[in-house]
Amino acid sequence: MEKKLVFLTIVGLFLSLSLMYATENVIFKIDIKREIGSTTWLYIQKGFEEAAEKNADAILLHMNTYGGEVVYADSIRTKILNSELPVYVFIDNNAASAGALISIACDKIFMRPGASFGAATVVNQTGEQMPDKYQSYMRATMRATAEAHGKDTIISGNDTTYRWKRDPLIAEAMVDERTVVPNLIDSGKTLTFTALEAQQYGYCEGLADNVDEVITKHLKFEDYELIIFRPTTMDNIRGFLMSSIFQGILIMLIIGGIYFELQTPGVGFPLIVSITAALLYFAPLYIEGMAANWEIIVFVIGLVLIGLEIFVIPGFGIAGISGIVFVVAGLTLSLLENVDFNFDGVETGGVGKALMTVILGTGFGFALVLYLSSRIGSKGIFRNIALNTNLENSEGYVGVELSLKELVGQEGVAHSDLRPSGKIKLNGKLYDAVSEGGFIAQGTTIRVVRFEMGQLYVAE
Repeated sequence: MEKKLVFLTIVGLFLSLSLMYATENVIFKIDIKREIGSTTWLYIQKGFEEAAEKNADAILLHMNTYGGEVVYADSIRTKILNSELPVYVFIDNNAASAGALISIACDKIFMRPGASFGAATVVNQTGEQMPDKYQSYMRATMRATAEAHGKDTIISGNDTTYRWKRDPLIAEAMVDERTVVPNLIDSGKTLTFTALEAQQYGYCEGLADNVDEVITKHLKFEDYELIIFRPTTMDNIRGFLMSSIFQGILIMLIIGGIYFELQTPGVGFPLIVSITAALLYFAPLYIEGMAANWEIIVFVIGLVLIGLEIFVIPGFGIAGISGIVFVVAGLTLSLLENVDFNFDGVETGGVGKALMTVILGTGFGFALVLYLSSRIGSKGIFRNIALNTNLENSEGYVGVELSLKELVGQEGVAHSDLRPSGKIKLNGKLYDAVSEGGFIAQGTTIRVVRFEMGQLYVAE
């Protein structure tokens, strides 16, 4: 009886401890406090994987950003919408442009009082608004993201109505100043929400001063463990190397290096630059599993075909064209998240983005080549890598010593064995010469028979 009582006591303590720890919720926090780009996308991918490994109950994005590249924001949006874990966002001051798109994708939005989000018009690097075809895509993406959260069912008496949880028209108004939302914004203005306005129109589930208040007050997690994603230095380096702008620069260096190497004899600095750029281009993609062995081989085959076209095959034909196609294909395929020859996992628009990166990089590469070619020898840092001196005949510069032509018909002695080239002695002076009749032994009497291309030819 006593043993049974002890056993039941131990089991009870074990169950009590299990329940106590089971009630502790795990929140995994990922910071988005920089311009949204390849590095942010890398953070999100790794962060979501770590959250799953640590059995987190929810993911909280701590956001303060003015935006960034739409292509990466769209990838993050898709990741959030497809996440099995609930994803919340705390806008700690700003969520503009690409940040607004990511925020709308989250299950719940919380904001610090005084924060704002919106203004998702697509602009270029200088801040100028892009053409309408870009805005059209962004409008549709914002609407689709808002629609993904569905509708609320409202029952009033015998009437049942359905209302969007997040009005798609409001999301569109954040992109297009022509969109009118009654009682909210008129035509001619792009929508940006304050915290109170966002809460009023269903784009914010609550206000909070800090992360702890979001978790305890709004998510109702009294006992929780907060795990913060800590990116490594290598993550930041890989993110930088995988950015679209840097990849475009690397492609420019690859193309420019190959061109200048073909214009100079031997192996020199341009080839080193080209090889280094290729390694920096493919290495992070290979580590991430995006660039497969066969895709790199396709790129190398393209270079080989171009080399054969230039050095072996006369003219420009199938080999050259095939080489260009293979090079572009290798660079483009390496940017896609395909598995071998299966492209089912490639995101919509991924092929176009990758191809555009390669084409723009190649185009700017050729433009850089033409520009630098025109600058070589003129001024600046390029004036020292070209020969600018004119070698005038009046100053004694000639291609060959023409006085040797006067030696034709004269006789002399082979100063060394001619096999068939060697030294001869004429009028007490030594000259280089080539035998026309094969081997001539040292000491044999010779005669200069002709002078051609700066070379004396002799016979016994």
